[in-house]
Amino acid sequence: MTPLSWIILVIALLIAIFLPRVGGLAVYKSYRASQEREQVEDALKHLFDREQHGRLASPESLAGALDLPRGRVTKIIEDMETQGLLESRGAQLRLTSQGERLALHIVRAHRLWERYLTDEARMPLEKIHSEAQRREHSLTEAELNDLDAALGHPTRDPHGDPIPTREGTLPKAEGTPLTAWQAEGPIRIVHLEDEPALAFEQILAAGLRLGQTIRILDRSPKRILLTDGETEYRLAPAVAANVSVAALPASEIEKANAISLAELKDNQRGEIVILDEAVQGFTRRRFLDLGLTPGTIIHPELQNFFGDPRAYRVRGTLIALRKDQAAQVWVKPVQVDT
Repeated sequence: MTPLSWIILVIALLIAIFLPRVGGLAVYKSYRASQEREQVEDALKHLFDREQHGRLASPESLAGALDLPRGRVTKIIEDMETQGLLESRGAQLRLTSQGERLALHIVRAHRLWERYLTDEARMPLEKIHSEAQRREHSLTEAELNDLDAALGHPTRDPHGDPIPTREGTLPKAEGTPLTAWQAEGPIRIVHLEDEPALAFEQILAAGLRLGQTIRILDRSPKRILLTDGETEYRLAPAVAANVSVAALPASEIEKANAISLAELKDNQRGEIVILDEAVQGFTRRRFLDLGLTPGTIIHPELQNFFGDPRAYRVRGTLIALRKDQAAQVWVKPVQVDT
């Protein structure tokens, strides 16, 4: 290679490295900035979670949550203090109002992504947390609002955790750990804690799910026996503590006396009581857009030779629903004066 060729090669390499925006150095700097931003956002989420449980984070707890050495965590804390995101008092770390606002954005993004991955991508429940963790850093506020609207403004993620609103408020978490529930009668599963992962896997393996109505049959220091009326479930108390329950809401009590829309006879009219808990995401949004809301009168119309889909008259409009869709709408038969 001639000296001139070497000079051209060196110049080309320097251009490739230092070219603004697309050069190797620019790409590396962009990667580092993105990595540092994600670490800060993960730190915000950890501080927020600790405060929600009545505790304050510490450098040690933050190092464990981020899986980073103490020296790197100290630098992150200093940078966050400079940005006005947290205040440190000794070994205690507390979010500022600005830090809490950004933390709520990340929590909202994570829980909306989990809702999307469960309802639309049909991803197994045990895999959505890590995937949502990867995606939660990528959305702007406007994009997050669009995702929220497209999913029908869900209020809970697939584990039962409340989703922050676009205004920055977090609804109160509901439920009592199964191990602490003492009342008689049927109860509803309102939250499944996904950490530790081993306990969550055992809950899923047992077949329990969010929204399920169960009853406690027996309890002992070694196990809690549950039933949903068809199947019995046995959980160790340490695992059962990760299942939160609540008394049945009035809508669920009404549902017990209702039938699915798919069961409505051709000559019957029904008043919509509730949409099934399983109806979430884009499907729930479509149902609401079609006018399938509690209190609405609906009835079958125009027989289909094959039986599926079936036509229904609702709010003066004719709509078509498949049998599996109609089975997710609960109605009570009513008499309508003619």
